[in-house]
Amino acid sequence: MPEVLLRAPLSELCGSRRIDATGTTVGEALIALELAHPALRGWILDEQGRIREHIQIFVNGTRGEDATEVGETDRIHVLPAITGG
Repeated sequence: MPEVLLRAPLSELCGSRRIDATGTTVGEALIALELAHPALRGWILDEQGRIREHIQIFVNGTRGEDATEVGETDRIHVLPAITGG
């Protein structure tokens, strides 16, 4: 299973920084993640199930998208934008 790595505040919503997910693409893995951890719903994916604009995804250190294929040993890093003012 691919491993999803979350940073705060997302990791605080589901209680862990590392979560095993199912799926063969980034999009499938993130949908499975939200189903397993309902507190994350809406934070990573929008209403159409696409990655939100302010979320950056990396698969094994390379920028990824919804359709990026993932395997059992891949790591999906989910990075929310950091804002301030």
